Amino acid sequence: MTEDVLKTSLLDRHMKEVFDWSDSNVPVRDAIWNYFMEKNGKNTLKTEEDMLPFLKDSDDKIEAFVNENLKK
Repeated sequence: MTEDVLKTSLLDRHMKEVFDWSDSNVPVRDAIWNYFMEKNGKNTLKTEEDMLPFLKDSDDKIEAFVNENLKK
């Protein structure tokens, strides 16, 4: 159980805590969710499917995805 908490801790941090280019208080998890909701035309089931890999991805992969797709 502790392993799961540590593995997803980046997802629970605020965007501005992780990314120096962000001033958002939204958790990383929510920012990624919002990105996929927009991309999927508000399709919750598709967005949930797209989010699942992030629960297993390394922090480096998550940070790379966010920098590539959410940085404005």
